[in-house]
Amino acid sequence: MSKLLHTMIRISDPVQSLKFYIDIVGMVLVEKLEFPDQRFSLYFIQFEGADAGSQIELTHNWDAVDPYDGGTGYGHMAIGVDDLVGTVEHLRAAGVPILREPGPVIGGTAKIAFVSDPDGYKIELIENE
Repeated sequence: MSKLLHTMIRISDPVQSLKFYIDIVGMVLVEKLEFPDQRFSLYFIQFEGADAGSQIELTHNWDAVDPYDGGTGYGHMAIGVDDLVGTVEHLRAAGVPILREPGPVIGGTAKIAFVSDPDGYKIELIENE
């Protein structure tokens, strides 16, 4: 049996990223690993009670000086929320950039919004049905 363990993204500032994902989005830090000889840190985060297959690995390379480029292959992460409008208002009040206001998917019935994390990664918010 196979299962997805985590998705990794590189971050430029662990303080900003952890504040975003933990304090604002509501995830929890599951594990922090330091690799001083290789000069990087790993932060594994997930929602409380989520299985280990829904973790995000935030990788901080200590000596990275240039901002990371999302490239053309990255699309977005998706998070299911119970109250889309309330979640967007909470994120807006915290200074999170709102890339797409809450509304239905074009040609569908699902309600979505898009926001950005401190490194510019797009996150789709999908209202739970």
